[in-house]
Amino acid sequence: MDNQPTPPPRKVKQPPILFARTQAVLERLSARLGGPVVTYWNNPRGSVCPDDVVALYEVLERIGHHDTVFLFIKSDGGSGQVALRFVNLLRQHCRRLVALVPLECASAATMITLGADEIRMGPTAYLTAVDTSLNHALSPLDRDNDRVSVSLDELNRVIRRWRNEQHDATDNPYKSLFEYVHPLVIGAVDRAESLSVMLCRELLAYHISDEARAHEIAATLNSKYPSHSYPILLNEARNIGLNAVPLAPEVNTQLIELNGLYSEMGQKATTDFDEFRAHGNEILNILECKDLQVFYQHDKDWFYRSEERRWITMNDDSSWRRIENVRGRLRRTIMHVA
Repeated sequence: MDNQPTPPPRKVKQPPILFARTQAVLERLSARLGGPVVTYWNNPRGSVCPDDVVALYEVLERIGHHDTVFLFIKSDGGSGQVALRFVNLLRQHCRRLVALVPLECASAATMITLGADEIRMGPTAYLTAVDTSLNHALSPLDRDNDRVSVSLDELNRVIRRWRNEQHDATDNPYKSLFEYVHPLVIGAVDRAESLSVMLCRELLAYHISDEARAHEIAATLNSKYPSHSYPILLNEARNIGLNAVPLAPEVNTQLIELNGLYSEMGQKATTDFDEFRAHGNEILNILECKDLQVFYQHDKDWFYRSEERRWITMNDDSSWRRIENVRGRLRRTIMHVA
């Protein structure tokens, strides 16, 4: 019996790179605003992370120092400590920082805007509370065997509700809670909450000299809101004490257009080989300025290990990549960030 021919390997999908189109929008934005625009965009599966600071340095070194820099930011958050480093680097390249917020700007991204002299918010823009949740090595596991984030506010609400409903009980609520949340996790989250307030105050200090006012804003963002994702709209941002103003309609339209291009770049490009094996290509974080775009791309094989009920990765070629315009020619390189 003749051997059947081996089918050719399936072509691995790649996300689109829309450098020419994003550069055209950036050029129009810079002309309208009267200064350089730096973009910082996160895919919903991306986050504010330490490597972003190195990528931002590449971008800022390209534009140099300016009186005013405009930062377009769209992100669901990440590390608060990275937010402080991010703003510190930006402030070294400008006297005045203006945040452009057309869409979501949550958690650590909200913290980045605290370091801006002015926050311009569009009709669909929102900030959020910055109360800290922590993904600890001893955090509880979810149904996919992944560690979940634990919030101090959530823990405090569980304890408070226990005490309100168990008026005559002598049991310590922590005794039952420790069955689900390790005590070291609770201690780490409590420490992280204090850190979050301190980070907010440090960021506000770049443009607010009144320490009492800065502390009040920081405390409000960390403890006032019942939900970490509570949307803080323009009027609420003003009431908190932030210098928030409406985003000009023309600028908002161009930022939404830019977000659409980044969203197209950030779409999932998954190649399924069978029910257990796949290859994933996905752009998570994008930073850009005139003539330069830097982005982080996941590029890895996925294998489902059924006995552990989770996907594991193999052949991981994920990396930071850059595209730059060098005297009219595009040059693509890999950025090695360790």
